[in-house]
Amino acid sequence: MKANVSSILLGVWDLARSKQFYTEGLGWKIKDDYGISVFFESDGGSLVGFYGREGLAGQVGADPDGSGFSGLVLTYVVRSEARVDEIIAEAEKAGATILKPAGALPWGGYGGSFADPDGYIWSLGYSDQGTDQPYAE
Repeated sequence: MKANVSSILLGVWDLARSKQFYTEGLGWKIKDDYGISVFFESDGGSLVGFYGREGLAGQVGADPDGSGFSGLVLTYVVRSEARVDEIIAEAEKAGATILKPAGALPWGGYGGSFADPDGYIWSLGYSDQGTDQPYAE
């Protein structure tokens, strides 16, 4: 396997709620809506989509009722502290749960995190160290 992710599928309980959170709340654009799954415009990054949680769990042979921290964190690296603050505010306004308000990070960067309506954790970050950051924007 190569160190690459072709797409990221998130199993969600309420497809309509998740679409509203990401489109109206965070400004994502829908690329394909198949009814049981939705994929968003990737803007050059990995393809991100939603699938009904039970259907996705069945597809991969997992229990849809898993609980607790899944060990999955989605990261989003930006080019300024101000952009971290803006995205945290957008997410909170859209109904996200702010897990860690934006601020200085122990390793010297700046960031914060939130959970979407299904509990998926997004970690936002900025660092002025290095020029090879995996920028999302």
